[in-house]
Amino acid sequence: MQLNQFLEDFSKVEGAKILVHGGGRGASEQLKRMGIEPKMIDGRRITDAETLEVVVGFYAGVTNKSIVSSLQKLGVNAMGISGSDGNAISGVKRPVKTVDFGFVGDLHENSVNGKLFQILLKNELIPVVCAITHDGNGQLLNTNADTIASAIAKELAKIKEWNVELYFCFDKNGVMKDVNDESSLISEIDFEFYQELKADGIINEGMIPKLDNAFEVIKSGVKSVYIKHASNVNMEIGTKLI
Repeated sequence: MQLNQFLEDFSKVEGAKILVHGGGRGASEQLKRMGIEPKMIDGRRITDAETLEVVVGFYAGVTNKSIVSSLQKLGVNAMGISGSDGNAISGVKRPVKTVDFGFVGDLHENSVNGKLFQILLKNELIPVVCAITHDGNGQLLNTNADTIASAIAKELAKIKEWNVELYFCFDKNGVMKDVNDESSLISEIDFEFYQELKADGIINEGMIPKLDNAFEVIKSGVKSVYIKHASNVNMEIGTKLI
């Protein structure tokens, strides 16, 4: 029950906080149960109309509300939202280039409604944000949860008196020199070291866009970014990007 442990740890984090979640594995399982074969290209989901209906129901429905109710049990006054609620996060349908990803959303400079998140946090409401945005014209969009988390962090970092930190929680303890060796964890990475790790092939493939995104967040004023295992949120174990 890794999720339960994560939520318990999250509930103990003091101060204003936001939880952004995806649910890709569960959505794929749900699609298969309904006789719909998930379509992925380079780890990215092709979201046609039929898939979007399932994904929205899974992310914004059962997953989001289960997390919210679990946090309420733990004494956290959580509020579940999608990008369309309160115009929290708007996006644009990804343009077709070599691949048509369907109803997948990309974010833009003014995607995040910072005032809404400020109001919620200042009133001690904890937003639980699912990976669904909207285009302002009635169309829901499936959007990467890491991208949403980064965009929210960058927007809130504009508030001078707030020290914003961003945590990416995965199924590994952080960035490792050898993905199969937990003892090879790299505790701290700056941008120069990151370039060396990429050049040496230690960081490659799917981790590159994640870390590129993380360092962009830091440039935008976010105090620090951490990459941790979902069960180690409140522990020192992890990788800090500076």
